[in-house]
Amino acid sequence: RAASAALVGGSVAIFGALRRLALSLPQPAAVRSRPGRVWRWWNLLVSFAHSVLAGLWALFSLWQSPELLSDIQDGYSVSGHLLVCFSSGYFIHDTLDIIFSHQSRSSWEYLVHHAMAISAFVSLIITGRFLVAAVLLLLVEVSNIFLTVRMLLKMSNVPSPALYEANKYINLVMYFAFRLAPQAYLTWYFLRYVEVQGQGAFLTANLLLLDAMILMYFSRLLRSDFFPSLRKGSAGRDVDGEKFLID
Repeated sequence: RAASAALVGGSVAIFGALRRLALSLPQPAAVRSRPGRVWRWWNLLVSFAHSVLAGLWALFSLWQSPELLSDIQDGYSVSGHLLVCFSSGYFIHDTLDIIFSHQSRSSWEYLVHHAMAISAFVSLIITGRFLVAAVLLLLVEVSNIFLTVRMLLKMSNVPSPALYEANKYINLVMYFAFRLAPQAYLTWYFLRYVEVQGQGAFLTANLLLLDAMILMYFSRLLRSDFFPSLRKGSAGRDVDGEKFLID
């Protein structure tokens, strides 16, 4: 446990260093001209780095040890354990970044999500159980790569509609493959096979709440990119106070 705590702390430090690096990178004119977007731009760059690293890491862990999928409750791999510690550090770092940057009010949904992720991952690290479930959930980071690219393109007003359009459809496919599908499978598995008591009850409740959040974000994404006529009250809205540009 002490070694795991050190790994989580090291991950927090790594993302702190990445944030400082992001601060030194040039920003698009559309971001510089809107002060409210500056923090969000830096934050998204760090989020993008985590998505690339964690998403590819989750794929590698499952490719390296496919037998893990047959034992979701008690399967274990060193790679998976390190990944959970790594991502725990990111969620802790992002939570602190939101709070100390005074973005809590506009990013409260993400604070809720991070609290769920941190508490669930800490329980996995302590007990050593359901590690495979965490790796499956972290496949979502593959989808987040394209979701974050979408948001960065939208914030920077990049003069390339074709690039945004291509990413829009790739993002939709990845959302189904790496977010909705693993989430649906784990929800089915937990409701069918996991005892609703102790850690199992806690993780099942987290999973069901995450289901609701994912479906809500998916509906926003569909309205924004594919059915803009269904959006309500978004015309002319100043989005500088929002962490992520869904609309």
